[in-house]
This record gives sequence, structure tokens and C-alpha cells, in this order.
Amino acid sequence: MQGKAIAELNAGLQAFKDSVSNDELAMQRIEIAIVTFGGAVNIVQDFITVDQFIPPILSVNGLTPMGEAIDIALDHLQERKQIYRENGVSYYRPWVFLITDGEPTDEWQNAAQRIQQAEESKKVAFFTVGVQQANMHTLKQISGGYRQPIHLKGLNFKQMFVWLSASLSGVSHSIPGEVMALPAPTGWGEV
Repeated sequence: MQGKAIAELNAGLQAFKDSVSNDELAMQRIEIAIVTFGGAVNIVQDFITVDQFIPPILSVNGLTPMGEAIDIALDHLQERKQIYRENGVSYYRPWVFLITDGEPTDEWQNAAQRIQQAEESKKVAFFTVGVQQANMHTLKQISGGYRQPIHLKGLNFKQMFVWLSASLSGVSHSIPGEVMALPAPTGWGEV
């Protein structure tokens, strides 16, 4: 992602924070972590509640080690869930959003298998969003058919993050383990 695309992604992260900030309960229950994979894989935001979240300014850089990023994100998520279990804290099924405008430049098949196993056992809800020229076929292989990849319409990151905020706010008001229907990605994405 370059230029306008990365600027819109950054604006979308701010829109997410602003939207969730309108819901006191969601601000305390929704945690965010951000793993980037432009060039190198980095955890640029460790898990934090929305009330403490300051959206980072993301940038682009080189290759797309998506497989490594997925593995690191899933490992990091497992560590967080373990902390909850050790402290007797119930938690909601975590959501992972993978957003890319390209395709993996590393080995990603093992990471995809981990995603599919986690989805099968209801340990994670994994969403893939393709931007501009993203390889949607590869994103479909990564998600394994559990959720269809969504192709972002234009650069509608703000709409996507407002949708995400509303969806997560709804979940935050439910009981952990309760099944919730998600609204369609109307206006921001195409399946």
C-alpha cells in the first residue's frame, strides 16, 4: 500500500477508535493489537483496550512476509488468551483482520493451515480484506473457505472500520460464546 491507500488506512484506524469511543462498554472490552508485515514483521501495537489506543501511523516498506505475520499474530493471540485463562477471565472469540494490497512473498501454507484449524475449533474468527490489486485467490486459500475474502471498494477504509466498530460493539454487549449475526459489508466491500 502506498500513498493515498496507506493514508486512508491510517485514517480508518482513527475512525475505528472514534467510533468505538462512543460506547463505554466496548471501549473497556475491545482490545486491539496490530501486526504489520511491510518489509519486516512487527508488532506495532500490543494488546490494549480502545480507551488507551492511540492509532499508529503505518507505513509501507518492501516485501510482504504474510505467512510469518500470520504466525506471529496467532502466537501473540494465544499468549493473550493464556493470560486471560490464568486469571480466570472469560473472553470473546478473537477476531483477526488481515488487510493487504498484494500477496505473500514468503511461505504461507502452514500459516493458512493454522488459521483453518483455529476457525474449525472456533478459537478465532479470521477475516481477509483485499485492497486494490490484492491476490484474492490467495486470500481465499489462506482463509480456507471459512469466510470469503472481502475486496475493499476503492479505499473505503473508514467505512470498513466503522462497520468493524459497530460489529465489535455488538459483540462486546453479548455474553462470551454467544453467536451473533454480522451485518453485510454493504458500502465498503464486495465478497
